[in-house]
Amino acid sequence: MSIIPRMFYGGHSVCEPYYQQQAVWDPFQEVPHGGSSLVAAASPESRFELRKLDWKETPEAHVFKAELPGLKKNEVKVEVEEGRVLCIRGEKSVEKEVSGGAWHRVERSSGAFVRRFRLPEDAKLDKLTACLERGVLTVTVPKKEHKHHPKRTIQIHVQ
Repeated sequence: MSIIPRMFYGGHSVCEPYYQQQAVWDPFQEVPHGGSSLVAAASPESRFELRKLDWKETPEAHVFKAELPGLKKNEVKVEVEEGRVLCIRGEKSVEKEVSGGAWHRVERSSGAFVRRFRLPEDAKLDKLTACLERGVLTVTVPKKEHKHHPKRTIQIHVQ
């Protein structure tokens, strides 16, 4: 009798059904992004909170791109909250079922989502723009111009 389960060398084990389930389990499915706590993963907003989002900084602006497939303009809200916090929120409504029948599988998600980001000091909060095109929300936050101080040499005194 071997202490190594047969599954490691192609055989079958009494535990095989559990290992097959584990093969389709996504361990990161419920892990929140952006420093949220694990408690947030259990919230009703958690399924949509995990929407993919990119934050790119260019010399002129901070650009956020969020994947929001299937959402309409009136289902998404972009706000700047107190403390320079960019808040992107929305809700995907549940589809109303017209006729009867039995679902065999339901994978499309619905519900509310919210993502928050603290914007840097150089963000022009009054000049934000947002555009929703083909399921991608683009939020552009222009930067304030930096005043370039001319280079100067400091005299060193010897005592």
